[in-house]
Amino acid sequence: MDHSVAGPEGHSDRTRRRVATGLHFRPPRSAWRARAKTRIAYLEAQLNHENAEPCSDDRKAFIDGAKSHLGKARFAADETFGWRRPWSGSTAREGVWSNVRSAEVLLLQLASKAEAVGRASEVMALAKLHLDKDDPLRVRLAQRIRFIVSGKLTASDRDLLARALDGANNALDSELARVHSLRNMLWTATFVVLLGVMGIALYGWFSPSSLSLCFTPKVSPGGVNQMDVVCPSMEYSDVSTSTAPSSKALPRDILTVEIAGLAGAALTVIASLRRIRGTSAPYMLPLASAVLKFPTGALSAFLGVLLIRGAFVPGLSDLDSRAQVLAWAAVFGAAQHLVTRLVDDRAQMTLSEVSMPTDAAVDPENAAVKEDREVEEADTPASRTAVWADGGQAPGPDGERAREAPADQP
Repeated sequence: MDHSVAGPEGHSDRTRRRVATGLHFRPPRSAWRARAKTRIAYLEAQLNHENAEPCSDDRKAFIDGAKSHLGKARFAADETFGWRRPWSGSTAREGVWSNVRSAEVLLLQLASKAEAVGRASEVMALAKLHLDKDDPLRVRLAQRIRFIVSGKLTASDRDLLARALDGANNALDSELARVHSLRNMLWTATFVVLLGVMGIALYGWFSPSSLSLCFTPKVSPGGVNQMDVVCPSMEYSDVSTSTAPSSKALPRDILTVEIAGLAGAALTVIASLRRIRGTSAPYMLPLASAVLKFPTGALSAFLGVLLIRGAFVPGLSDLDSRAQVLAWAAVFGAAQHLVTRLVDDRAQMTLSEVSMPTDAAVDPENAAVKEDREVEEADTPASRTAVWADGGQAPGPDGERAREAPADQP
């Protein structure tokens, strides 16, 4: 075998051949882009199949619209965004999937009768998943679904399927927009709390006596005029009682307490992982909820130790050692879970709304299917045998039992 084209020129030839055959030699930058390109390629194949047949002006308009949407989706999946790349993922994701879903609606208008009938159950499932139980599109589709799946598809039914699919897609976009909005609010709150924690640490660094976290647990046994001073970073013995305890505060005291609070918050994050479930919704909302715990834990540790320092908690006004100060800081850091768990519950509720079916009290579709099944079971040979065994007469040609003659008639 000849390997003479293994150099740079050979690599360029292979690249040109891959481009000519429609293959992308550069892999996608993320997993969702790879899935999006796979879906786009599948829809493009369907569109080419529909375009191979002679079409009218109306059909041509649907084909051109689907091509436009798929082209925009592929462009959004390949967009690099330049210097805005680190925070452009949400924009690209919305551009890809909104165009893909719009193309699917147009392809449903182009589908053959058999294919449209086959997709009717899929559209009904999406409508039940994302549309309210009182939504007119869902109610009308539930009333017509039995006739559609039986093959009695009319032009109005095809339009109903397309409008129901579009309505379900719009509802899905609204649900994902709520997830995106909550994710942005959580990241913003994390950034604001982090700024507050850093500001407190910087203020304590340059003015340690202003936010002193030092304690005077007892008088030193060395003399009546001497005392012990316990700070988060250092312990002092035999300090004169005329000395203000805040003068012994060190610049790193507040930072030390906040680090202990971070450790306590990390423990609660690890413990909360047992409740986290994987989700197909984008934007990593559980991650944003978990990251918020860290700066909140640092802030709650500082506030907790400060409350003890001010004798706000009875019985905890005097901590005996530096280890006790750090231990209570870690406890208060873990106690942030009492507040942030409400955020976790809200995040889980928002995620569940994306895939939670909204079933009606009486689902017309299920009722119609149940009715058909009961009619079929009532007309089976076993049911007829049971009727005869009860002493009844055999059913007539129309499937109904013959009426019994009155006793006074021959």
